[in-house]
Amino acid sequence: MPRQRLKSKKDAASSRVRPIVIVGAGNMGGALARGLTAKGLGRELIVVDPALNQRDARRFRAAGATTVKSAADVAAAKPRAIIFAVKPQLMQTVVPDYASAARSALVVSIAAGTKAEKIAEWLGGDAAIVRAMPNMPAAIGKGISGAFATPQVTGPQRALAERILSAVGEVIWLEREELIDPVTAVSGSGPAYVFLLVEALAKAGVAVGLPPLTALRLARKTVEGAGALLAERKEAADDLRRAVTSPGGTTEAALKILMSERGLEPLLRAAVAAATARGQELGK
Repeated sequence: MPRQRLKSKKDAASSRVRPIVIVGAGNMGGALARGLTAKGLGRELIVVDPALNQRDARRFRAAGATTVKSAADVAAAKPRAIIFAVKPQLMQTVVPDYASAARSALVVSIAAGTKAEKIAEWLGGDAAIVRAMPNMPAAIGKGISGAFATPQVTGPQRALAERILSAVGEVIWLEREELIDPVTAVSGSGPAYVFLLVEALAKAGVAVGLPPLTALRLARKTVEGAGALLAERKEAADDLRRAVTSPGGTTEAALKILMSERGLEPLLRAAVAAATARGQELGK
């Protein structure tokens, strides 16, 4: 199916709103595009992805968005924001193609380990850059993003960045760019830790005699329910844990293992430290 035609120069001149460009429509880029179209911003959106599948392309176009194949297709659009949602190893190749379009635009990068200084260098100027790290639940509008704004980002641009990121969940602003790596280690990688918990809990159930499908169903619904309870209740996580734990009961017996010196907490601390260190390595 042919790509959707951008507005003519005459149409663009009469348009009141400069577009938002999303470069890359994979997991995170696609989630942002879906979130923004769900917020009614489809007509302000240009999605750039040479490998965009037909189903997503039809969905975005049905919401009023424009879908194109390359940076050359947005050069004349004068976007107010460009979101880079490509893999970190592609950033150095992709970003320079948008140097012209980014001159008066907010630049939002969700590439792990790619520092704002590098992005500005590839764009050839003193760009207004927000680095952000959403997580996988953004795909269903339940994500959370840690975000850092460089000094060049104006107040209205920061508000625009928050509007974009909040289309897929909550936003937490960071005062220092180096905190992006710990955010990535906790919330960016965090869903994988939860999925592993479900796997391990199901296997443990099988080990004590449960049928595999029963154990998996119990593990999945338990984690889903606990997460929903955390979202609905105001109590802290440790208060909820204590509410489940009867003195001398089965939960207490399990927690003596999980809360031991070699239990869950030190394992997670080591895992988050390893993820943070890897993020720092990617940024060198």
